[in-house]
Amino acid sequence: MTPEKVKRKLTAILSADVKGYSRLMGADEVGTIRILQTYRGVISDLIQKKGGRVVDSPGDNVLAEFASVVDALESAVEIQRELKVRNADRSESRRMEFRIGINLGDVVEEAERIYGDGVNIAARIEGLAEGGGICISGPAFDHIGKRLPLGYEFMGEQEVKNIEKPVRVYRVLMEPEQAGRVIGEKGTKRTQWRWAVAAAVVLVAGALALWNFYFRLPPIEPASKEKMAFPLPDKPSIAVLPFANLSDDPKQELLCDGLTEDLITALSKVPGLLVIARNSTFTYKGKPVKVQQVAEDLGVRYVLEGSVQRSGDRVRITAQLIDALKGYHVWSERYDKEMKEIFALQDKIALETLKAFDIKLSRGEGGRIHGKGTDNLEVYLKFLQARELCLQFNRESIVQARQLTEDVIRMDPKYPIGYHTLAIVNSQEAMLGISKSPRESVMKAIELEQKAISLDDSCASAYASLGMLYVQIREYDKGIAAGERAIEIAPNLADAYAYFAQVLNFSGGAEEAIPLIEKAFRLNPVGPSSYYYMNAAHSYGLTGRYEDGMRMAKEMLARWPNLIYGYTQLTSFYIALGREDEARAAAQEVLRIDPKFSAQRYVRMLPYKDPTLNVRLLERYRKAGLPE
Repeated sequence: MTPEKVKRKLTAILSADVKGYSRLMGADEVGTIRILQTYRGVISDLIQKKGGRVVDSPGDNVLAEFASVVDALESAVEIQRELKVRNADRSESRRMEFRIGINLGDVVEEAERIYGDGVNIAARIEGLAEGGGICISGPAFDHIGKRLPLGYEFMGEQEVKNIEKPVRVYRVLMEPEQAGRVIGEKGTKRTQWRWAVAAAVVLVAGALALWNFYFRLPPIEPASKEKMAFPLPDKPSIAVLPFANLSDDPKQELLCDGLTEDLITALSKVPGLLVIARNSTFTYKGKPVKVQQVAEDLGVRYVLEGSVQRSGDRVRITAQLIDALKGYHVWSERYDKEMKEIFALQDKIALETLKAFDIKLSRGEGGRIHGKGTDNLEVYLKFLQARELCLQFNRESIVQARQLTEDVIRMDPKYPIGYHTLAIVNSQEAMLGISKSPRESVMKAIELEQKAISLDDSCASAYASLGMLYVQIREYDKGIAAGERAIEIAPNLADAYAYFAQVLNFSGGAEEAIPLIEKAFRLNPVGPSSYYYMNAAHSYGLTGRYEDGMRMAKEMLARWPNLIYGYTQLTSFYIALGREDEARAAAQEVLRIDPKFSAQRYVRMLPYKDPTLNVRLLERYRKAGLPE
């Protein structure tokens, strides 16, 4: 019996899926399914309008084919424009944005289904598109030519999963003013005669390639001032992206992160800048982001990025400062040094950046921004491990962090940051209930922060932490002085503003705290920790702005659903507004998280300078039905 012949054909394939679908389902499963069904109907209608056919639609995916790749792209553009209009009325967190990939390729047809690399490539290209965006393959781009009033950005040859050869990919630019433009394409060859010409001038081309590689950096699409998430300040604004690890050893990630954080810390001490915090820039770590998008997301003009490659006792660091608004490199450098010189390289990159901004430092200021470090690379790497463990904030990580920081201090007793990190360990042990005496742990933390400051008076983080520690032992004036000093040293240190706001909340200065916490959010716009929201809600609540306080508490709980103090704040605010049913519901959430919750014990821990605030809060909890 003769086997059935496989039926093949050349077709245009459209693949689409929802960006962040799992997040949307986690937040509201029923609502997400309802919106998806509506949007699928819209997509299906627009595909059929252009002569296409929906082949399959599992989960949040849509797979369609067209006889013409031009029709496929026209359909994709109409889909994105229509969905953009429908999403405009939804909050940013509830928008359903599709990513679309289009390929022109060979497929196997079986009944009503299609299979093969042509389909796989379309699906992989779709994954490279942004939410609301479209990407197309090289064959699709070649076939479309200038038939449509669109622009394109060449994204290079992309390695895609399960496809043997790299795929040429283009991002579709849908704005009218971009029609006819092809950005970033570098002489992609499409015809035989071009190859012949290239062969004839190979030496010249080689020389030009060498010049391009070493002297001319690739073009960058400028950021739009109008699309900035925040207004640009009237001074240089910068985000330092996590330096990429180009070493074969994944353990070198810590070194890359340490270099990045130290640069942010140094720049944060310069008054003439706006510097985005580590928490926000590290949200881009490991992601193929564009400088343009980073600048618009964070509201900055300049972006500093780079890479680190360690090989034995040597390290290669590349760094480049980019003016995102103009789309060009302000400077770019490559350093090949011995590992022991890495600390000097950190200083050099920071100073090169300030030089580009025409900011000159006196000798004293130069020492202040760099702080007092260590010359011992092993000590530095141990500190980086300890800092990473402290960020995890759990019992297991703190036990390990204590051992590492004690090693750091033993190996280099004059390294200030070692004492500051051990102070954090003691504070976390008190908060996590590890220490036998929380007060003793707080007192030890104060002693350690004071030691760090005695070794380096420019350690802003030590002053910021010290302010909160002083408030815990009811020494309010000392807490305020420490908070003020932290901001004086590092006027761009986001955490210093967040900590100082809480110092003022407990010390009777909640009105003064509000602009401080708002400044903290501006410096750390996309990666703030939970205490930013908690402190902001606290400030608003103390000043009678209960609706603003509830907004911040709810935003915090949307990110961290089981934080008890989010619900204690909501309970208090609802009672203050006379909404007792909602207060009781919030109180039930408190008891769900901690069935042994005691209102008296909880209120007693809050170090208000004015004791009537403790009394008022306890009364609100009683009204909401929380047990004493």
